[in-house]
Amino acid sequence: MQQFNPEELKQLYIPPEDSHKGQNGKLLIIGGSQLFHAASLWALNIASRVVDMVFYSSVSENNKIVYELKKEFRNGIVVPRDDIENYIKEADAVLIGPGMVRSESAKFEARNVTLPEINKLADEGAQSYYLTKYLLEKYPEKKWVIDAGALQMMEPEWLLPLKGNVIVTPHPGEFERVRLKIKDLGLKKKIEGETLERQIEIFAREFHCIVLLKGQEDTVCSPDACVTVSGGNAGMTKGGTGDVLAGLVAALACNNEFFLAAAAGSYFNKKAGESLFEKVGYTFNASDLADEIPVVMKQVLR
Repeated sequence: MQQFNPEELKQLYIPPEDSHKGQNGKLLIIGGSQLFHAASLWALNIASRVVDMVFYSSVSENNKIVYELKKEFRNGIVVPRDDIENYIKEADAVLIGPGMVRSESAKFEARNVTLPEINKLADEGAQSYYLTKYLLEKYPEKKWVIDAGALQMMEPEWLLPLKGNVIVTPHPGEFERVRLKIKDLGLKKKIEGETLERQIEIFAREFHCIVLLKGQEDTVCSPDACVTVSGGNAGMTKGGTGDVLAGLVAALACNNEFFLAAAAGSYFNKKAGESLFEKVGYTFNASDLADEIPVVMKQVLR
């Protein structure tokens, strides 16, 4: 498997000098829970540096946090969960999952559940399941990035109707959870007998998606090609760095081809980690990473 060639970054969308408001990307972020507050905020933070507008929708507790932050943070619009469908239609891409939780105990029924019913569910893991299912089924033409809680709760077969309009961003444990839910027993057996890199390659081809496998060396696979992205350091094991990556990839996906968005996001994320290591060693966090990525992007893209 070959390394990602940084020369490919020259293909990234650069806002034209005569561009108008909204032309350079609108992203909807759906995430957060009563347990995890910061994850979706890290994704929001980095995405607001890249696209023209970020719509942010979380549980009411997190929405209140962002309302409070808007005394300083004015780069997004807070959207109640009941209103997200209006903003899905306007957004160029949707990131779903950072900070959403999974459920080990909820029993899921094969039935249609309305958005108001989903928002009233007491089990937030069940919310993750039904909200992801509802939105992917209703809006298969949108560009999707599926991360964290939504990724862990989804069924792999939900990806097929999206026809390639999707990036999934698992770490190895999350990919294992998704792989175990494959219903086609022949395919399930075929994948599990391979190396992890080969599993990712097969999964991307069979489910017509882009897979960004996070690790010491990231692996990015489309149905047609795979690359690895090396770099970074142990400082990037801090909580939230994956949420920063998801927000960056989703923002890039608004105006770029999906495979390039995933590989470029991985590259910039790791280079930012390396830049921070030169300054402070391992003592940086996800917020530092979100601040450093725009600096690295300018250095690389100039």
